[in-house]
Amino acid sequence: MKDKPELSVVIPAYREEENLKVLLPRLTKSLKETNHAYEVLVVDTESPMDDLASVCAENSVNYINRTGGNDYGDAIRTGIRESRGKYLLFMDADGSHSPEFITELMPYRNDFDVVVASRYVKGGDTENPKILILMSWLLNLSYSFVLNLKCKDVSNSFKLYRADQIKDLGLYCQNFDIVEEILYKLNKKYPIKIKELPFTFKKRLFGESKRNLILFMITYLYTLLKLRFGK
Repeated sequence: MKDKPELSVVIPAYREEENLKVLLPRLTKSLKETNHAYEVLVVDTESPMDDLASVCAENSVNYINRTGGNDYGDAIRTGIRESRGKYLLFMDADGSHSPEFITELMPYRNDFDVVVASRYVKGGDTENPKILILMSWLLNLSYSFVLNLKCKDVSNSFKLYRADQIKDLGLYCQNFDIVEEILYKLNKKYPIKIKELPFTFKKRLFGESKRNLILFMITYLYTLLKLRFGK
């Protein structure tokens, strides 16, 4: 059996071949600079929709297909289950999360349970349109207040976790709201120490976002109420 890597990087992907052609070489370069053993898991759809498997092979990273469905939540659960690292980091496949920032996150891993690349602490920023920035800010404020989370950027998936804490949370959310579910359930179970570092969220490299904005907001509000008053 191979030695357990220090870090597992999980990248959910949904027709992101062109973006990952650019992102993966940058990512592997940055990971080598950390001087820690690592693995990269690109979690594709149940059945391939492009030639992403070849891109992963060319960059010597792991290509796996998600199970349970084609939703974002299915990709996250698959990545958690298949990862072997001591620490677990999630990244977007569209280039909005700069892989070079991983070297900023890693030094805090021993002193904090969650290390967040944060858009909403001093020095953080986002390249999204102003209306999306406002909606995101209000969403994060609501989640932080209602769920008692000491975190200003709850919804950014670019976070570093302790793998042993995240493996058995019983996650059920299907969409992007699984990011908030993880943080809430971690805090409820332990509680956790969170470190936020200022980070600039970039525009996606190629293509269009797969998010339906109206469905996105309805899902997040439903999940907020479900987490607060339910599971």
